[in-house]
Amino acid sequence: MSEKQKKPQKLKARLPRGFVDRDAADIRAVNEMTARIREVYERYGFDPVETPLMEYTDALGKFLPDSDRPNEGVFSLQDDDDQWMSLRYDLTAPLARHVAENFNEIQLPYRTYRAGYVFRNEKPGPGRFRQFMQFDADTVGAAGVQADAEMCMMFADTMEALGIKRGDYVIRVNNRKVLDGVLEAIGLGGEDNAGARLTVLRAIDKLDKFGPEGVRLLLGEGRKDESGDFTKGARLAADQIEKVLFFVGIKDYAESAADLAKLVEGSARGSEGVEELNQIGHLVTSAGYQPDRIKIDPSVVRGLEYYTGPVFEAELQFAVTNEKGEKVVFGSVGGGGRYDGLVSRFMGQPVPATGFSIGVSRLMTALKNLGKLGQSEVVAPVLVTVMDGDIESMGRYQHFTQELRAAGIRAEMYQGNWKKFGNQLKYADRRNAPIAIIQGGDERAEGVVQIKDLIEGKRLSGEIEDNTSWREARVAQVSVPEAELVTRVREILEAQAEDRARAV
Repeated sequence: MSEKQKKPQKLKARLPRGFVDRDAADIRAVNEMTARIREVYERYGFDPVETPLMEYTDALGKFLPDSDRPNEGVFSLQDDDDQWMSLRYDLTAPLARHVAENFNEIQLPYRTYRAGYVFRNEKPGPGRFRQFMQFDADTVGAAGVQADAEMCMMFADTMEALGIKRGDYVIRVNNRKVLDGVLEAIGLGGEDNAGARLTVLRAIDKLDKFGPEGVRLLLGEGRKDESGDFTKGARLAADQIEKVLFFVGIKDYAESAADLAKLVEGSARGSEGVEELNQIGHLVTSAGYQPDRIKIDPSVVRGLEYYTGPVFEAELQFAVTNEKGEKVVFGSVGGGGRYDGLVSRFMGQPVPATGFSIGVSRLMTALKNLGKLGQSEVVAPVLVTVMDGDIESMGRYQHFTQELRAAGIRAEMYQGNWKKFGNQLKYADRRNAPIAIIQGGDERAEGVVQIKDLIEGKRLSGEIEDNTSWREARVAQVSVPEAELVTRVREILEAQAEDRARAV
């Protein structure tokens, strides 16, 4: 007897960790949000550009999050010519490559924006994904701090264009040259200390998340999180830690400017950074942006190593409820800064650049909390039902559907098993369809269609007590000539819209 053939195993449907599927509501919310951002960028004279999802890994170079070897912080694969390629970690390094490759054709200063997904090969967690969208704006070829000041102003205008009122956001500004001066002052200058400096930067960048004591641990021996994972620290001495914490703890720049100048005394780079901060403060104030919108704040670091001058961060200041039910300040939704060395790596000559990046997914969550997103109503399609399956009837149903679409009305013809009409109405109910179009043989012979107002029908159905009354009432259903289909459907949709507006 032959052995019974084994049944093939079903493939298990599973989403990779750290990735999410997006539904229609989220997609529409992102589209609405990015349209508002794009409008601000265009008003400032920026033009769009698009770079691919993958770059040669060496184009990302030492600016990877952890090291310069593939698959450390990025997702990488080897091409058939043995070259390593990686999914982009951010949108800035690809822009630098694009500028360098097309340098002779690009008009400098090059003012550009782009939106797209970026990928991080990191441990996923609550609110921490491996794929997420960023929306960047950059100016390449402008060396003066006026370009950085403009970025901060555009950042502030973007927040307000998204409906975030003053007092609910602030653009915080610092300068990496000042921090470099502080690090030089505590003995961490020079190439030999590049790794230690990067560890310090990453520790300071966690100030909002872990607070001063958490940063103290990361500047020292290290920190163990709630899961037991241990992060090695920068191993600074106690006096070094105190100077760093003093610097990032400055709350009022005007009051602490003298102390800060003293802290970076002897460091030309640090003194230059202080002067640039003063210039940015003057420029934004002259343009009408007060400290409640753009504020000098030495605690801003930005973790990536490629920043070389001013750095900035957009922070939302209202409270939200986290997954533990605690009220917390929402925090950062984007940031950026000056990165004069990034394009230069390809060029062998100085190419100044500055820009900022908005975390689209995170900002979308904030806007939903504020009720500023997803308020635009999207009406479900009108459903053209199918009563008969012959080709002539089907052609007529399709004609009705296309006629509605041509008039700018969302419509679909039922594509399931048409023989069970009750299932079509159940489908319309699940889709929250506002109207059903019905035509059987009798209506076709008379050249009419039945238009059923499904929203009004739901309301009236609660007032009818038995099937006889239901049949006699023919709830919210009218018969109209085929030629009047579009007009009557539009009238019903407008009446439904008025009812929704009154209900708000």
